[in-house]
Amino acid sequence: MTVPIRDRFTMAAPARTGTVAPFGTPDTGPHVLILLAIRNGARHLGAQLESIAAQDHRRWSLLASDDGSSDESLQILNDFAHRGHDVTVLKGPCIGPAENFMSLFRRAGAFLAPDGYIATCDQDDVWFPSRLSLGIENLNGIAPGHPAMVFHTTLVTDEALQNPRLSARRPRKPGFRNALVQNIAAGNTILLNAAASELICAAASEPECVVMHDWWSYLIVTGAGGTAIHDGRPVLFYRQHGTNQVGANDGLRAKLRRVSMVLEGTFRDWNDINLRALMRSAHRLAPEHRATLALFAAARRGGLGGRLAALWRARVYRQTAVSTVALWVAAGIGRL
Repeated sequence: MTVPIRDRFTMAAPARTGTVAPFGTPDTGPHVLILLAIRNGARHLGAQLESIAAQDHRRWSLLASDDGSSDESLQILNDFAHRGHDVTVLKGPCIGPAENFMSLFRRAGAFLAPDGYIATCDQDDVWFPSRLSLGIENLNGIAPGHPAMVFHTTLVTDEALQNPRLSARRPRKPGFRNALVQNIAAGNTILLNAAASELICAAASEPECVVMHDWWSYLIVTGAGGTAIHDGRPVLFYRQHGTNQVGANDGLRAKLRRVSMVLEGTFRDWNDINLRALMRSAHRLAPEHRATLALFAAARRGGLGGRLAALWRARVYRQTAVSTVALWVAAGIGRL
């Protein structure tokens, strides 16, 4: 039987009641609202849900948005809920994964516990039991009221979870000057503290569109003066298969693809989208980051000398020297 989806249906008590997931002694620490975007994920969804149930941090609830699934995804969620898990399913906007996640951000505030955290989740990964607890560990030292996010390395695998390899290294410190020109925040590993969760939920209604929810989150949190932490410890198996919306983005083929994206103008188009989104949220940015944003915008127009001078002053950077050189090439050929 497939469960009919309404504008909202709750299969167990929502997080705001203060209930926790069962199965063992509830942890102390923050309640985590897990945001899961779904579309025809039945093939791998069960394994993902089982890995969520196995978390060693047990104070969580699940908020899913289904983007018009025609397979058994809703039934799998329903069965999971009827085992006693705290699950709410919403109707998605059905215009792609980025907007599905953004719609979750816009609606998450109604389900977020006081001082609760938000984790974002893909439908086809397998979390390690420490996925949430390691993220919380990273955020524990952040001052209350200061927005912060953490994201992790993953183990990239094939569809059968075989042949694991570590995802790309992130040798340089995360920050807004990196976020302007590169997304290193793997959305399937993101955890937002209470202040960042509140910020993201409030800002999610402002952009007309985003490239992807994780890149936008990285931009908003760091742009607002918040802290971004990259933890090199892997927290999940990142399953690669034929229907991935976004791949692992590592290896020689991915590097060559990124070069072609610069030459074809795709990188420039992404920057257009990000800049429009940031301008609609400019009031949330720290003064120094508004200045950096203005310099980066200037580096994309005018004559060659002016573009390069503005880029130099903006001090934006990517994670490797080679990719930073590619950034300057993009500016030089008018593809920034």
